Amino acid sequence: MSGQLGVGGSISAHGLGGAKDLPIPPELAIAGAVAALVISFTVLAVAWREPRYDADRSGRTAPAWLDRLVSSRALAVIARVLGMASFLYVAAAAVAGKDSLINPFLGTFYVLLWVGIVPASLLFGPFYRAVSPARTISMLFAKVSGVPQGEGLHSYPARLGYWPAAVGLFSFVWLELVYPHSTDLGPVRLWCAAYLGIMLIGSAVWGTTFLARADPFEVYSSLVGKLSVWGRRDGVLVLRSPLANLDTVVARPGLVAVVAVLFGSTAFDSFRESTPWLKLVQSLSTSRVWPDTLALVGFTVGVALVLTVATMATGVTSDTPRRALPNLFAHSMVPIIVGYIVAHYLTYFVEYGQQTVIQLSDPFSRGDDYLGTADLQVSYWLSGHPDVVAVMKVLAVAIGHVVAVVAAHDRAVKLLPPRHQLTGQLPLLMAMVGFTVGGLYLLFAA
Repeated sequence: MSGQLGVGGSISAHGLGGAKDLPIPPELAIAGAVAALVISFTVLAVAWREPRYDADRSGRTAPAWLDRLVSSRALAVIARVLGMASFLYVAAAAVAGKDSLINPFLGTFYVLLWVGIVPASLLFGPFYRAVSPARTISMLFAKVSGVPQGEGLHSYPARLGYWPAAVGLFSFVWLELVYPHSTDLGPVRLWCAAYLGIMLIGSAVWGTTFLARADPFEVYSSLVGKLSVWGRRDGVLVLRSPLANLDTVVARPGLVAVVAVLFGSTAFDSFRESTPWLKLVQSLSTSRVWPDTLALVGFTVGVALVLTVATMATGVTSDTPRRALPNLFAHSMVPIIVGYIVAHYLTYFVEYGQQTVIQLSDPFSRGDDYLGTADLQVSYWLSGHPDVVAVMKVLAVAIGHVVAVVAAHDRAVKLLPPRHQLTGQLPLLMAMVGFTVGGLYLLFAA
């Protein structure tokens, strides 16, 4: 988040620290991360000549009891009830709570939901789909009206793909990072009401396929969930390596836009508080809204352009048109996104997340203790050990990029003609090196 929320209402910078917090020089950290990418690619070029991931064969069948448990109607109902109860509880705080930074609605929305989607999806797969209030309400409407569950009035247009989700994600990050009143209850409530209304209308028209393609939180969770060990093959629960699971991402229109918004907005969140940008904005003698909006658009479009150009700069077979390559390789950006989310939000999520859990016991700021968490204390261990946090940041970014290189390499040897399987990856490797250098620079030097 943009630093407008903080623990106890104070200003927070997500525990980002800076170059002074890194126990090794930032230049050495950047060089080490780049070296890890280059070495990884070199090893893959020598040892990985055939594709290893196939959605029809990858994964080990889970134990029958576990499949029955995960697939059971009882577990699905419990998840939906808990999700809906949490939604109603937080909605009550949004409607009847005080318009202040200690209202737990803000921390739940910006921290537990937005940032928490990543660890929850890494652990459990497409977590948000199981607890989504929009999906639950849509299912209840379908049951009451007698419409077959999941069906709508029309088929969802394939050409739309993930574009609605990309628009929804951009509207969220604009609200969070650019809008000057992003911590006022009114605008955030309005955004949430618009989101829920659009999801319900869309699901009525196009069925639950609309939610799978257009719900920004569900699409985000589903993409990150591909890095979990949970998957399905012919309806059966399987345990896969995260890389094999990631390879099952279906390339649809708008996928590049989704990953560009997620990656670009995280980079912009670091950049917007850098000294050069603050000086430039102050010199303009105008509101920050327009400069920040243009910068956010610039970061997003820049990521999309770099990915598009890097993936299209290769030879292709007659079965794979060049224009299809960006979406076919976009899945390799997911580990990079997760790495930057961890690096950028780790301290913020842990510490302000604890504060939000404490505040949730008193949703109306009256001194209540509904959940029994009001007397808990926030642990600031991470803030007290910036060197540990700095090392974790570098590792998160480096590991994310290495995993991305492996994912891209396997897709390349599967799609590209033999004479271009290695040379065709070089532009994408250079793009990832650029993302590494730029990302670590923004985290530690900007």
